[in-house]
Amino acid sequence: MAPAKSSGTLSAAIFSDPWEPDLVRGLGRLLQPETIAVIGGGTWCENVIRECRKGGFAGDLWAVHPRRREIGGCAAVSSLADLPSAPDVAFVGVNRHATVDIIRDLSRRGGGGAVCFASGFSEAIAELEDGSVLQEALVDAAGDMPILGPNCYGFINALDQATLWPDQHGLVGVDKGVAIISQSSNIALNLTMQARGLPIAYLMTVGNQAQTGLSAIGQALLADDRVTAVGLHIEGIDDLSRFEQFARKAHEAGKPIVALKVGKSDQARAATVTHTASLAGTQVGASALFNRLGIAQVDSLPTLLEALKLVHVAGRLSHAGVASLSCSGGEASLVADAGAGRGVVFPPLTELQKEGLRAALGPKVALANPLDYHTYVWGDVAAMSETFSAMVSDEIALGIVVLDFPRSDRCDLTEWLKVIEAIEIAANRTGRPMAVLSTLAETLPEKIAHDLIARNIVPLCGVEEAMEAIRAVSRSARPLSGTEVRVPVSSRVDKTLCETEAKEVLARFGLKTPVRRTADNGHDAAEEADRIGFPVVLKGTGFSHKSEVGAVRLNLQTAESVAEAAAVMPSKSFLVEKMVTGTLAELLVGVVKDPAHGFILTLAAGGVLTELLQDRVSLVLPVERHDVADALQGLRIAKVIAGYRGKPACDPELIIDAVMAVQDYVCSSNVDEVEINPLMCGENFAIAADALIRFGDA
Repeated sequence: MAPAKSSGTLSAAIFSDPWEPDLVRGLGRLLQPETIAVIGGGTWCENVIRECRKGGFAGDLWAVHPRRREIGGCAAVSSLADLPSAPDVAFVGVNRHATVDIIRDLSRRGGGGAVCFASGFSEAIAELEDGSVLQEALVDAAGDMPILGPNCYGFINALDQATLWPDQHGLVGVDKGVAIISQSSNIALNLTMQARGLPIAYLMTVGNQAQTGLSAIGQALLADDRVTAVGLHIEGIDDLSRFEQFARKAHEAGKPIVALKVGKSDQARAATVTHTASLAGTQVGASALFNRLGIAQVDSLPTLLEALKLVHVAGRLSHAGVASLSCSGGEASLVADAGAGRGVVFPPLTELQKEGLRAALGPKVALANPLDYHTYVWGDVAAMSETFSAMVSDEIALGIVVLDFPRSDRCDLTEWLKVIEAIEIAANRTGRPMAVLSTLAETLPEKIAHDLIARNIVPLCGVEEAMEAIRAVSRSARPLSGTEVRVPVSSRVDKTLCETEAKEVLARFGLKTPVRRTADNGHDAAEEADRIGFPVVLKGTGFSHKSEVGAVRLNLQTAESVAEAAAVMPSKSFLVEKMVTGTLAELLVGVVKDPAHGFILTLAAGGVLTELLQDRVSLVLPVERHDVADALQGLRIAKVIAGYRGKPACDPELIIDAVMAVQDYVCSSNVDEVEINPLMCGENFAIAADALIRFGDA
């Protein structure tokens, strides 16, 4: 008997949507199978059969082995040709070479898809010379049939109890929930053991993503109306364009994406030429991309789970304004401190809120947000619901009640359950999302977390994780740009333009640069300085970071001082420029080609302190003028740009003009790095004092 399908099944939804790529449309049989074949006879294959039966899979379960008559208690046939029909999905648990042959046979017979469990493909290229070649052969063998992996555990569909999973797991059947896609099978396994109450509908592993990547899988899962949100554990994005389509589709469907991206290593930035490349490493690029695509980014697995619970119940938060209630001043302080460093806001109470709270609590409670409501109303459901309702105004994105439950094996929970009742009344009365927050994960039992979700109340575990989840989810609520991300392509040349060449190129796109001359020796440099007019700047050519090697001198007032400076510089040729005076702020404006995430624009405090200050904002190209204006406001140096302590302000429109000129150049070329550092900013100018352009993949 085949498993029952809901009215909004994955297959029907995918096939009704012509926007989806062909590969995505073909994932329906794989993800919601009615027939499963397990190919191979090892323990892993026996485990797949065991888990399918334990979960209650209602479809047909077949085993294939050339010599054995049964696998894990399931009658086995000797070959694929002996099966009653082509399976909707197969778990292929044989060695890597045999995997290729079996995938070819499955595809030719019309199989719906397969999980390739074996390792020893591209992930092992350092150990196995044929790993990459074998992976190409595997993809070729699959043809149009979708495959997961190789080198992956497979997946669990907890909605239809289809378990293509070779190990134990902790999932139970659900009617709806979140989908999680992980590039690590072991991390995925660990996530199944969570006891925080998160309902997981699908758990997917993708392994090497040889053919079907997380973006295609994500799009397919979005089409299942039982999926409320998608969580990602990402080591590397499979395809930038397809990933963007996935994110936009999620936004249209109102199904938030929460992502944990790993890869914060200095090694990834070791071969950079510019300050920009050092600042905009791969993790910065990922963050800029996620921000642009409305993806909530988190930094830990516990926070991933908390954020997924939040969006599963409450959806996207429009902002980070929170009302917090507890019956302890210590808990109120914990929440306030944890939120303060993460951009979570606790708006001051309005007079209307105070009036309602006074009526519910009396005169002895000091009113504030976060609120310590003491224990005067403890156990009184009516009074607690009035308190919670009064605290949660229309300006609040989320109401939080801090509540740690006692151990059920040693204590009586009756009075704590009354608090839940009061929260539910307040949520229904105000129409605002509400959450219960335990300060410890251990003090919110899984059974109670499930009950809270059933009441449409968010169960949050851990103050730090909860505040980080709120920050991430609220930041992802902004509207998406209508312009698609510019996808990089590999460079065919390898060269770096010197400062003079770079400035000449950028000037043609509207970037303002100083008057300048080149010279082959110190004597000629002094003569050129006379022609330009003093003061001047003298630079030795051939250095990416001139100040670090003593190849730049500022504010030279005479020809003699120019000649003297040239004599001690480690250079045989020079650039003489009119010195920019009246500078109020120095900025860095740079772009780095990040093959995985697009062209990353970095705006930062400039000059010699760029890397020391680490005052930066990164965006993904293309950007609009208002994007640049908002980014500039996010810098600490924004106060200097606006006029600090009575000093004049810089003209922000001229700064934006300079940034847009750099973008225009990048979008017209296949450059790998562009850097302006510093961009000298004053009341009526924004001039590039130094520039560098590099072509060629680092």
